[in-house]
Amino acid sequence: MAARLRWLIRGPEPVPDERQWQRLGEGLWLGDPPADALVAWMKQVGAPAGWSTLEAALRAGEGAGRDLALPQPVRDYVRALCAPPPWLDPLRAARGARVLQATGLHGMMVLRDAGLMAGYQASAINQPLLLTGALHRGAQRRVAETTAWWLACTADGGMAPGAPGFLSTARVRVMHALVRAQLMRSPDWRADDWGLPVNQVDMQATYLAFSVVQLIALRTTGICLTRQQADDVMHLWRHIGWLMGVDEAWLCDDERTGRLWLYQNLLSQAPPDEGSVALARALADEPLQRHYPRWAALRGRVNRARHLSLVRWFVGADGMRRLGLPVALPWYPVMLLGPLALGSLVCQAVPPLARWWRARARARQEAYLRILMGEATAPHLRGMGGAR
Repeated sequence: MAARLRWLIRGPEPVPDERQWQRLGEGLWLGDPPADALVAWMKQVGAPAGWSTLEAALRAGEGAGRDLALPQPVRDYVRALCAPPPWLDPLRAARGARVLQATGLHGMMVLRDAGLMAGYQASAINQPLLLTGALHRGAQRRVAETTAWWLACTADGGMAPGAPGFLSTARVRVMHALVRAQLMRSPDWRADDWGLPVNQVDMQATYLAFSVVQLIALRTTGICLTRQQADDVMHLWRHIGWLMGVDEAWLCDDERTGRLWLYQNLLSQAPPDEGSVALARALADEPLQRHYPRWAALRGRVNRARHLSLVRWFVGADGMRRLGLPVALPWYPVMLLGPLALGSLVCQAVPPLARWWRARARARQEAYLRILMGEATAPHLRGMGGAR
C-alpha cells in the first residue's frame, strides 16, 4: 500500500525518522479523553439514561456545556464538540462538501473500494470490527450506515452544531469510546501488539482514508481537481476528524501533507491476515444484498464485478491475492477514465454547468443510499438537505 503511495510524494524518501517513529508508537496508546470520560460515566448510570441525557445535551447545543445541572462528563463532551476550533473556515469546509457532492455515485464507489476495501490490508485496524462481531452483522449494513453518515457530513450545513452530520459524528465518537472500553476488558485484545482499541494512529488512518485516499482515487480514475478543491476537501475532513476525536496534532489541512502522513502511517501498520480476507470477501459480496427495486440478481452481479474491477485498479494483482479476492481486470476504471476527465474539465470551465451537475450527482448519491437501506431511508434524506 505504501509503495504505491510513494509514487505520489515528491522529494527524498519520507520514511519516519526516530522522533516520528516514537510519535507513532506513542499514538497507539492514545485514546479520546472527553469521550472516554463520558463512557465511564455512562457505565455508572446505565446506557439508557446515559444516552438519553447525552442526546438532549447535544440537541441543546453549546448552552449544555454551561448547564450545571448536567453531569461534568456530559458538559465537557458537549463543550469539546460545540466550540469551533480557531482554524475552522466554514466557507472552505462548505466548498469541500460541494466538491464531494459533485463526485456523484463514482465518488462513493471509489471511497468504498480504495478507502474501505483496500484499507482492510492493515490488519490491526480490523481487530475492533472482528472482535465486536461486526463481520457477522454483515457488510451491507456497515456500508449502508457509513454511507448515511458520509451523506449527512457532506450535506450543505451538515456539520453545523445540531445538524444531522454533526449529531451522527458525535454519536459515532461515543460508539468508538464504548468499543475501546469494551475491548480493553476483553481477554482477546492483544494490547502489546495493537495498543489501545481505536487509538489515535488508527483514527488518523481512517480519517486520511476518507480524505487523502478518496482524493487520490478520484484523480487516478479521471476526475480532475484543482489544488484548491482538494485542499478544501482536506479542510472539511480536518473538521470532521476533529469532531470524531482525532487529536489536532494528527490532523492536517492540505493534500500534500496528508499524503506524507498517510505514507508514514501505513508503514507502521500490520500486514494483512485472515481477518483481512474475511472482511474483504464479505464486502465483495455486499452488492448482492442491496435493495434494488427491480432486476436485483442481475444488478447485484454487475455491481459486484464493477467493484472488484475498481479494487484491482487500486491494489493491483498482489493486493487482490492478499485480500483473498477473485482475479479481476480493471476494465471499469479504464472505460470511465476518458469520459470522467472530459466531464470534470468541462464542468470546471462552465460554472452554471457545474452547479447543474452537482445537483444531479448529489441526487444519485441519495438514490444509492436508498438502494442500500431501502425506501425507509427517504425521510432521513429529506432531513439532511442536499446539493441545494
